[in-house]
Amino acid sequence: MSLDHLALRERRANGLPVEPTGPQQHWARRILTSPYTWLLIGMTLIFAACLWWMYATSMQDTPVEGGVIPGLNASAIRRSAQLALPTLAAWIVVFLAVDRFRPMRPILWWLALGWGAAVATALSMVINTWAGQEMAIVGNGDPATGARTAVFVAPFVEEATKATILFLIAMALRHRLVTRIQGVALAGLSGAGFAFTENILYYSRAIVYASTTIEAGDPEAALNEIVLLRGLKTAFGHPLFTVLAGIALVIALRSASKTVRILAPVAGYLVAALAHMVFNFLASTGTDANSMAIIGWIITLSIAIQVVRAVLAEGRRHRDRLADYVAMCWLPEEAVVAFSRQRTRWHSLFNAISYGWRPWLATLRLQRTMSELVHLRDSMVRGLVDAAGHGRERELLQRSRELWPIAITDPKVQRFQLPRIPNPLRRFRRRRTVPATTGDVPLGSPQYSPVDPRWAPPKG
Repeated sequence: MSLDHLALRERRANGLPVEPTGPQQHWARRILTSPYTWLLIGMTLIFAACLWWMYATSMQDTPVEGGVIPGLNASAIRRSAQLALPTLAAWIVVFLAVDRFRPMRPILWWLALGWGAAVATALSMVINTWAGQEMAIVGNGDPATGARTAVFVAPFVEEATKATILFLIAMALRHRLVTRIQGVALAGLSGAGFAFTENILYYSRAIVYASTTIEAGDPEAALNEIVLLRGLKTAFGHPLFTVLAGIALVIALRSASKTVRILAPVAGYLVAALAHMVFNFLASTGTDANSMAIIGWIITLSIAIQVVRAVLAEGRRHRDRLADYVAMCWLPEEAVVAFSRQRTRWHSLFNAISYGWRPWLATLRLQRTMSELVHLRDSMVRGLVDAAGHGRERELLQRSRELWPIAITDPKVQRFQLPRIPNPLRRFRRRRTVPATTGDVPLGSPQYSPVDPRWAPPKG
């Protein structure tokens, strides 16, 4: 479907994607010509450069008044990374499980995680160090200079660097960032990556300090204490603060009010920075770690309850918007049941394994197409997308009609079933083709495929 210049301009003004035209290219050529491929390669190189710079900087000794602070070493960094990895892995599982119905591309997950772990930490290290030096000049060597930097400078700097990737994704892919749970997932991954790198630095400093200072006592006990504090008790810190900014950004994107679009991101950033400031202030004043952990996890639990409610609301949105297309006779009635419940979507994907990789891929693409159709309809109802959305709507409906006969959409086969792995010898056997007529087989059933009857599952 080709678009004229005016229609293409309207699509871009509304933040809607444009389907590629022309003959279908080979998968290898599509990968090489995709902007996501070069974005992935370029950003990965940037992440590696930032990590290498932080590694080289942390290995150097830092001269201070009355002595020298020894730099880190490779063995301490390697052990610290092993200690910090379980916390990062737990947060990755949580935030990827949150991103449902219309999950972001894996490359966007990687960009958010890598940005927080590499770019945000490197920028924060430079800015915080510069601000600390300026405060030291003003304070004439006051010991409280480090605490003032941690309370009044670091929260605003770190929250700004972590949330930058969210704003970049929103500006480039406005049509993809449409739900609060997507904002929570991306912001949480950025915060978790930042906490991972920061924990490595803190653990490494504790290892080096305990090994070079006799007053530190038992090195293992000191290391276990800081790992328990930062890796478990206060592990909510950076992910929670960044999630507050991510939720505010999505609220701004889904609002038709210009005032909300401007004030919501600013308010979210300020709330995240102030919460971070209070956290650093309590830590600098020697507040009991257990009390801080209890308060922090209570706030985290309240955010988790809101996320669960957002997931349930997303299911209701799918049900209502798909019902609109059913009422207009543009989609069959089983679309509401097949795509508005998360468990049926998972069951369909799991059961599609028994029918080969093409039905499984068609099921995945159909689910993503339906989710995009739902949010496009919701944006048009809210007034966020004008008449240019009708062209994209027709494209999505046409794609769904092409995928429907191949994908697993029949409610009877959406219950959880153990996958039936076909006999490898059967793929060398020529299967009997069936007439491409519906008969008694419902539309969307894996037994009926007018596109390619050979994709029917093996019998017996």
